[in-house]
Amino acid sequence: MATPGKSVKKEFKRHAPAKTSFTSPFTPKWSPLPQEDMHFILNVLKDKLVSTGLEKKEVKVFRPWKKKKDQKPAATSEPQVSQEAQVQDSPKNGWTDVATRRQLAIGINEVTKALERNELKLLLVCKSIKPAHMSNHLITLSVTRGVPACQVPRLSSSVSELLGLKSVLALGFRQCASKDDEAFADTIEAIRPKVPSLDVAWLHGVAPEDPVDMEEEEEAGGKKGQKRKLETESEEKTKSAAIALQPLTVKRIVANSAKKRKTKVKS
Repeated sequence: MATPGKSVKKEFKRHAPAKTSFTSPFTPKWSPLPQEDMHFILNVLKDKLVSTGLEKKEVKVFRPWKKKKDQKPAATSEPQVSQEAQVQDSPKNGWTDVATRRQLAIGINEVTKALERNELKLLLVCKSIKPAHMSNHLITLSVTRGVPACQVPRLSSSVSELLGLKSVLALGFRQCASKDDEAFADTIEAIRPKVPSLDVAWLHGVAPEDPVDMEEEEEAGGKKGQKRKLETESEEKTKSAAIALQPLTVKRIVANSAKKRKTKVKS
């Protein structure tokens, strides 16, 4: 009788798929801040925070462990009263002035959300952020929203202690509904002239509109007419035509030497 032949498995070589990756020719960078302006900005911030008295307080209170049910309660209740009195006398945790705290955006995440919602008037970023790409997205956001922003050295070390925080990598000043309630209006007016303008390659020559000026125009003029809308649309088209896009450069290409395509298996 003929013996059945053994089934031979075909060995397929794994081919590296072709992958193409691109590097952007645009490298957004913060504009350099002169040393004199840096000292001026830090001194203005320190004086304002000291005058407002804004600080986050965290007081650790000792809390005794709960007694077991089997144990009988003590005859005298004097120690319990003393512990409750200590808890009541201790200062509460949190910010000293909540209304003033709401006018600030502290931290990269909070600043990013405020920029996306057009809520900021001024943005200050610490230079000690590592890695640097953590704050690069704030450059394009601030330019497109028309918010003056700059990178300030020693911002975290000089402001974090006054606010009672470990670090302050980004500090933004929010817009308020009424100008009378703004606690940092004078600091914004003092720091704004010292902030250098940002240069973004793909937005070169296009001046973003200030959200504050847009609100004032709407309040003064009311609704725009149809003719005014057509004029603004034509202006936007001319601005977009002036923007010149740069081509992307290829970083690396992994060639498919076998030039084989995956065959679709029919079900």
